Amino acid sequence: MHKNRRSFVKTATLAAAAGFLPRRLFSGSGAIAKTIRVVVWDERQPRQKEAYENFLGNEIARYLEKQSGLSVQSVALDDPEQGLSDTILDNCDVLIWWGHQRQSEVLPETGRKIVNKILSGSIAFIPLHSAHWATPFVEAMNEITRRHAEQLVKSTQQEITYVAPPKQYTVPKYDTRITPYTIVRKFPDGKEKFEVHLPFCCFPAYRNDGKPSLVKVLKTGHPIANGLPDEFELPQTEMYDEPFHVPPPDEVIFEERWATGEWFRSGMVWRLGKGFENDRHEYYMKRRRSLSYTPGLVSLPGLEVLPIRKYKLGGK
Repeated sequence: MHKNRRSFVKTATLAAAAGFLPRRLFSGSGAIAKTIRVVVWDERQPRQKEAYENFLGNEIARYLEKQSGLSVQSVALDDPEQGLSDTILDNCDVLIWWGHQRQSEVLPETGRKIVNKILSGSIAFIPLHSAHWATPFVEAMNEITRRHAEQLVKSTQQEITYVAPPKQYTVPKYDTRITPYTIVRKFPDGKEKFEVHLPFCCFPAYRNDGKPSLVKVLKTGHPIANGLPDEFELPQTEMYDEPFHVPPPDEVIFEERWATGEWFRSGMVWRLGKGFENDRHEYYMKRRRSLSYTPGLVSLPGLEVLPIRKYKLGGK
């Protein structure tokens, strides 16, 4: 299966480019008309060196620089303007994001700025690893929730209020009502109120014990799954368990299962405005520390949001 995974790394997401790149990147003949500008953002925490000698963001950037048709820049949380200046974002087609322990340091207005870029079709956004709490990812999930809620309003007699999770970075329990959800109040005078509870963007359990998982490809014809078998084993993973508190996806591409019964929707797609957000998790060989990242996802457009969770791939 190592050969299959390496093939996935080199071809699967490159094939996805044709189906998901923004139209502005194509010529009239359908060929890609320009170099795709990639910015890799990384909080650069020291523990990354357990698996990567030169920080995860730099490893991803170095790997992507070898792919034709891409120009790549690596930035960090401690850079000026947190590595997310207007100049950098204005010269970015794809923003790859790695965050974990320093999520709260990224300001809400920065997350909003990135989501606005997604909505306009200016960038594709690929958050990695603990992306479920990355500031731009949370804002994107909130934006999707708000857009769904606004569709409920048909008259001036109806109004919406939004309720955030009880505290920032709330971990739900298994019996917690799945967010987002809406409570509808109807009054004798004809007024209606919609109380929309925003998503926790988290799940009730995880286990970082390196047990194997089975990944089922539910959308075998999807370009992101190009080159993959119908199912394959990852010999060493971190377990995430459903329910994942996010808006219902438009597509589920991958489903992951563990011998102890846990399962997770490891690849989901949402449509968001004119833009695209792709939440993907890093791949690595535990001992060899060789990056196995799927570069073709960089070529995905601004038309969808795809969260795919983290994998640790075993190796000697």
